[in-house]
Amino acid sequence: MGTPMAKNLIAEGMNLIVYNRTKTQEAPLKQLGAKTAESPAEVLHKSDILFIMVSDDSAVAEIFSQSNGLLNTDSSGKTIINMSTISPSTSIDLASKCNDKALRYIDAPVAGSIKQASEATLVIMAGCDESTFAEVKPLLEILGKATFRMGNTGNGNKTKLAVNLFLAYLTQGLAEASLFAEQLGIPSHDFLEVIGAGGLNSPYTNAKGNMIRKNEYPSAFALHLMAKDLRLAIENGLSTESGKVVFNTFQDAKEKYGDQDVMAIAAYLKENKSKK
Repeated sequence: MGTPMAKNLIAEGMNLIVYNRTKTQEAPLKQLGAKTAESPAEVLHKSDILFIMVSDDSAVAEIFSQSNGLLNTDSSGKTIINMSTISPSTSIDLASKCNDKALRYIDAPVAGSIKQASEATLVIMAGCDESTFAEVKPLLEILGKATFRMGNTGNGNKTKLAVNLFLAYLTQGLAEASLFAEQLGIPSHDFLEVIGAGGLNSPYTNAKGNMIRKNEYPSAFALHLMAKDLRLAIENGLSTESGKVVFNTFQDAKEKYGDQDVMAIAAYLKENKSKK
């Protein structure tokens, strides 16, 4: 996600300094003119605004707290925009620690995956004060088609957890409906043609339906990340029966299918059904 987002900033004339824990991942951006740094602290020291896009709370914690991390440098007055999907409580804690260092922190997770990141059509949900949001919104608008301030710190992450809960329902629902159609003797290809022609059609059901047709699930949004987001939702108070069902399904599926696309839940359900 971070690489195509960075490419869009470069395309708009922004001067970028990039850091990746896997140094080979920096190469495409270096070719486009980005400079590289040896640590998060160096990026912050040399930049006015720093974007973070990593996978989970532990990766974010490392970026902030390691010996050469963001909280271990004197870079007061800078702004940190964390676009990772993490726990709201983590964002609130980091915002407090940043404030102690005279840094500004924004949680700004996104809806969308690699395709939307590449096309700059992400939907961005920010948690911060109004003045900070007004200042960074032009940059966020380079990355997405819609940018919303959802309230103060943590509210971006809270919104994202609710969005991904809905996404989990859609994903598992499409998988279960397709499997049920097959159980009734209706080929999944024919069933998905019907879905695609009606009011239930959407870019999401179309793209994920193609994965079901091919029984191939190259990762756009990895299943283990959805399992992580549902765990965060449970930890933040999700208690509905349907919420518990999707949580349990994705936790069970992640061991075998975690590195495949979230739609690989269809393969997991089909496999699980055949064992009963």
